[in-house]
Amino acid sequence: MQETAGQAARFSLAILGAEQLAETIGSIMLAAGGTGGHLFPAFALAEELGRRGYAIDLVTDERGDRYGTGFPARQLYQIPAATLQGRSPTAVAKTAVTLGRGTRRAYTLLGKVRPAVVVGFGGYPTFPPLIAAGFRSIPTIIHEQNAILGRANHMLAKRVTAIATSFENVRNLDIPWQAKVHFTGNPVRDVVISASAIPYQSPTAHGPFRLVVFGGSQGARFFSDALPPALSKLSAADRARLEVVQQARQEDIARVEQAYCEAGINAEVATFFKDLPERMAAAHLVVARAGASSVAELTVLGRPSLLVPLPHSLDNDQLYNAIRLAEAGGGWCIEQKDLDPERLALEITTAMSSPERLESAAIAAKTQGRPDAVSRLADLVGRLAGQ
Repeated sequence: MQETAGQAARFSLAILGAEQLAETIGSIMLAAGGTGGHLFPAFALAEELGRRGYAIDLVTDERGDRYGTGFPARQLYQIPAATLQGRSPTAVAKTAVTLGRGTRRAYTLLGKVRPAVVVGFGGYPTFPPLIAAGFRSIPTIIHEQNAILGRANHMLAKRVTAIATSFENVRNLDIPWQAKVHFTGNPVRDVVISASAIPYQSPTAHGPFRLVVFGGSQGARFFSDALPPALSKLSAADRARLEVVQQARQEDIARVEQAYCEAGINAEVATFFKDLPERMAAAHLVVARAGASSVAELTVLGRPSLLVPLPHSLDNDQLYNAIRLAEAGGGWCIEQKDLDPERLALEITTAMSSPERLESAAIAAKTQGRPDAVSRLADLVGRLAGQ
């Protein structure tokens, strides 16, 4: 993240605001990168800690509220951070300088806010506040949402007080760190917990088939390219049954809507659905990427899914997430390289004609859900805060 004069001004104003806050002892600072996979579990923890009487502050990057979440924090701070963009000496040096500047800012911020605990949810924006917290002897937690430890969390693991995980077994967790590992599960937001009370309803032979499709910016482009031609290959009777809710990039919406219209498919297409958990709960099948928050929400809701992991990621985190759910019987994992329109059409047709198969997957997914994850993580925070 490049530091700008505007960001510096906002930082200074935030410091002044923090000085005027009456309650500082017992506050909790959350640090999260600006993707949904990092922000959504942080959001869930903020909701729970707020119910327990803590004041919450959030450190993130410029993307911190792009999901329209209205993050439940008294203050949102932006700290200079950068993701390592290559391994050349120049790239490493540039990243180190930015993170160093962010750490100095975070050290000053922590001196003003004085949180009882700092909790990081991954991504390089978590690095400066977690390192600065160590310098100030503030207890720290990192939460790993994926089945493999991410790079930022791996760099922080040996320095933090505790490591919370979403899976019982997480790859790349070195043996010396095992003593401070706590399996909590991946927190989901209150709206997901509420939607999880809705039981799964299998599709009927001739009734509507509700399909929900989403997957972040890169997933949205792939699904915009793959789903319309695949669904157009279905029989006329199956196309008439479909009710599609699909996320798409703004520049793709018109062509996706046109393709569905020409195929006679009822579809609602948008860049983002604020009520996505409710739409997932109403779905007969979800087609999505395999980000940690998506998998956590699918399992708490208990909905069958066809997961297409993001390819070419450095850690292959989505692939491991999808494989874990598929092995449990809660869904199906197909890598993007293996998924052409013909294969996708076959998978959707099979799902539409196999309600028992979908119901079994929904039940299996539900058994993997951790609706109490946020309480377990909040308990860990409370113990470190001395409450």
